[in-house]
Amino acid sequence: MFIKRLSLTNFRNFARLDLEFPRRAVLLVGSNAQGKTSLLEAVYFLATFASFQTSADRQLINFIAAREPLAVARLVAEYERGGRSHRLEVRLIQEPVGALGQRSRKEILLDGVKRTASEAIGHIPAVLFLPQMARTLEGGPDERRRYLNLALAQAIPGYAAALSEYHQALTQRNALLKQLGERGGDPAQLTYWDEILTTSGANLILWRIQAISELERLAARAHHRLTRGAEVLRLAYRPAFDPLPRPANQIALRMETPVDRSTLELAAVKSGFLAALSRTRAEEIARGVTTIGPHRDELRFLANGIDLSDYGSRGQIRTTLLALKMAETAWMQARTGEAPVVLLDEVMAELDQARRADLLAALEESAGQTLITTTDSDSFSPAFLQTAQTWRVQAGMVASI
Repeated sequence: MFIKRLSLTNFRNFARLDLEFPRRAVLLVGSNAQGKTSLLEAVYFLATFASFQTSADRQLINFIAAREPLAVARLVAEYERGGRSHRLEVRLIQEPVGALGQRSRKEILLDGVKRTASEAIGHIPAVLFLPQMARTLEGGPDERRRYLNLALAQAIPGYAAALSEYHQALTQRNALLKQLGERGGDPAQLTYWDEILTTSGANLILWRIQAISELERLAARAHHRLTRGAEVLRLAYRPAFDPLPRPANQIALRMETPVDRSTLELAAVKSGFLAALSRTRAEEIARGVTTIGPHRDELRFLANGIDLSDYGSRGQIRTTLLALKMAETAWMQARTGEAPVVLLDEVMAELDQARRADLLAALEESAGQTLITTTDSDSFSPAFLQTAQTWRVQAGMVASI
């Protein structure tokens, strides 16, 4: 898979931009606040329909255009996938509502046909690596769930739809729990939402079990190479509802030892999830919230048994992220048969000489496109600069140099 052409209209500081992409790596050079990261953001938005800088789509619309009551930002990518040409367009629309109100919405068109985000996600797979992604390890569980969801949704058909269905059911179930707790009523009303929640939730749990296991194998191999064999990396999945039966008479202590859940079947996971919701029903009604399920899952990263989220050094965090992104790239390609676009934002400044060499070597092995931003091209080897296409980004304009 590779992007052939990218067109932006009223996106961030790009009033109008039209670029043809080469198959080789592209180096985006320029000072800060010129639009380099916004270009990566545009590609990532076309991949996931989510921004890595804001949760509000209206903030992506060019601020001058956004002064008008009706403003539209357009992102269009022409790309090749599976030997066929495709066109993906996203429109971010800000429009007036009522006398003084405004609302924002987005439209997605794949080859001219309107699609939902869950239907179109992953058609342009992308792997993102930027300095602030350290919060994936250092931040709260929601940061790791977000990372996991965006990666899996791009590579596993049906994941995004199941996740959307799960969260819709979760919202309705939580509202009903709160109502039952405050006003009383028949708890059997929860049965309908329990069925939807466990159907989609069981799929999410199994997909996460399989994906984390696959990612762990790839990331551990890359991490072993990056640390020259000094550390062993593990990805520890902690599901809020663990479908693995606990042995009888065993005290529930958290042990960071590998757990094999690969033999679990969908029907067993769903029935176990239903039973767990039944057992916690009284507590959940009292609290007004669903306490177990994929929305409360956790993923931890351990090096030589040490939890990096709590005790990892800055160097360990950077090395683990680099290994994780290498693994994610290989995993997506193996899963989809298409090499993802790799987006790197000022990562060279965060890496020492050895890690830079490791990263560039990994990029050379990858068959996909790579977009890299930098303020200083001297961070790259002469050999890499000779093979890459270099573009100068300045004040929302892009020119080849």
